[in-house]
Amino acid sequence: MRAALRVLLNGYDYLVLYLGLAWLGILCLAWTPLALIIYPLLSERRGRALGRHAIMGVFRLYLASLSLSRRCSFDLEALDALRDEPALIIAPNHPCLLDAVMVISRLPNVACVLKAELMNNIFLGAGARLARYIPNTPVRRMVQQATQDFDCGSHLLLFPEGTRTTSCPVNPLKGSIGLIAHHAQVPVQTVLIETDSAYLSKGWPLFRKPPMPIHYRLRLGRRFDPPQHTQRFMAELEHYFAHELVQGSAFYPTNFLPTQADRTPP
Repeated sequence: MRAALRVLLNGYDYLVLYLGLAWLGILCLAWTPLALIIYPLLSERRGRALGRHAIMGVFRLYLASLSLSRRCSFDLEALDALRDEPALIIAPNHPCLLDAVMVISRLPNVACVLKAELMNNIFLGAGARLARYIPNTPVRRMVQQATQDFDCGSHLLLFPEGTRTTSCPVNPLKGSIGLIAHHAQVPVQTVLIETDSAYLSKGWPLFRKPPMPIHYRLRLGRRFDPPQHTQRFMAELEHYFAHELVQGSAFYPTNFLPTQADRTPP
């Protein structure tokens, strides 16, 4: 009887995994033609507002669907405190592909710095252009666009690691976040993303099933004032992430430093 239940539960986990990925693809594809049509018809201000609200809604619906399965849980309420904050940079660590989805699902006016090639992606490109998301290259243009976006009171989502974490608890940080914060003179709000799974981490095959259920928790970290010295700021920010992701972790004991192997299922 127990063996049969395990088989059924394992089958259900696969169903949640594959249907979840398909559902996200359907939601993004459904928005793509609408975003293409709307883009030339609306002013930049209205297009940006509509695009960002739409992406927030799509991502929130997707995460709610996963939560209903009882095989994934998302504790994201801490982000709600940022909704009415003035212009700032939101700087999370980056353990998996769902990180941007989780952050954007709670915030209605956030620009995301994303890889330049994704601006032409069939699933994400049209929506990203309507929402006035910012490509990560060239760097000078990225800094300029981010600074201009802050004039609208926007938040900027920028992952300081530049890519998903491969060296736990955090990769060496890229300097672009320090450049933008210094140039625009906006504060940097750290966000600490924690999970008990390596699902969709760097190198994880898209259709490989992880042990389930999976739990995610986001909590607000320290807010750094606009830096005057970018190199000093980057060193302080990296030290903060490396310390706080261990000391305040929901999934690891205090002072336990996880390695990638600790987070990867056998």
